[in-house]
Amino acid sequence: MLLRSIAILLLSSAFVSSAWSAETLEAIPDLTGIWGRGMAFFEPPESGPGPLINLVRKSDGALVPADPCCAIPREWRGDWTSPILKPNAAEAVKKFAERSLRGEVTSDMHSNCFAEPPAFAMSVQFALNILQGKNEVILVYLLHNTVRHIRLNASHPATLRPTWQGDSVGRFEGNTLVVDTIGIKADPPSTVDSFGTPHTEALHVVERFRLIDGQIAAETHKKYGARQFQIGGYGMGLTDEDVTKKGLQVEFTVEDAGVFTTPWSGQVTCRHRLPDPDIGHWPETICAENPQFLGSDLSVPHADTPDF
Repeated sequence: MLLRSIAILLLSSAFVSSAWSAETLEAIPDLTGIWGRGMAFFEPPESGPGPLINLVRKSDGALVPADPCCAIPREWRGDWTSPILKPNAAEAVKKFAERSLRGEVTSDMHSNCFAEPPAFAMSVQFALNILQGKNEVILVYLLHNTVRHIRLNASHPATLRPTWQGDSVGRFEGNTLVVDTIGIKADPPSTVDSFGTPHTEALHVVERFRLIDGQIAAETHKKYGARQFQIGGYGMGLTDEDVTKKGLQVEFTVEDAGVFTTPWSGQVTCRHRLPDPDIGHWPETICAENPQFLGSDLSVPHADTPDF
């Protein structure tokens, strides 16, 4: 059912794209495709305040992965001393790190199968399927196959009810898709990143999607420790190592005066993914929460007496 729905979205995207004028098609880049990155966390910006970093490092400063195949660290300890954090946020990050250090499972959007908001989704998702149409761009994230809709050339509604993913509107500025997102629900376990950094409903995220030189994308992956997954790893095939193909870079800026001392920026770099020979073009990766355990900081809902 899910794969059939994605196929319909692809056909719809192709249909609306065919209605564009030749001039419009030439000006707007085609971001459509399956993109991946074999690493977690954010890349720092070229300058200015950046995201939290993981304090768990090797002697050479590189991340410590869980095993040779994967780019997932054993511990998630964000730098709670970062100057971008206000005291309440620093305390939350510190508590999150202490739980990780004790080996406890920490509750977040990813582990509890919630629809993940920006910027959090970019820090944990290893693959992204972009479906580009005339009036919207659809993002399908690998784990959970979560679908995110970005309305093009639209405005945020005057009255906005917060949701887990927030309300995203986009526009093309030259060769860049600029996406503005507000209205992100601030209840736990929603966080800005993988280190438990909280946010308020004032959270404002602006993303800039653009195609970049394939060689630069490959060098960026190497610089930040991206790993080539084995066939079938995390439901995806291998990274396409052809550097003549463009890469995808998403730069983003985060603002939330209730949590951060200043706006800060980061980025993620993706490359094309090859289809898995066993699974196919895009896999179904279903997330099912544990009915007995939601993490060390959330309790399982229960009723002392029956409702009927």
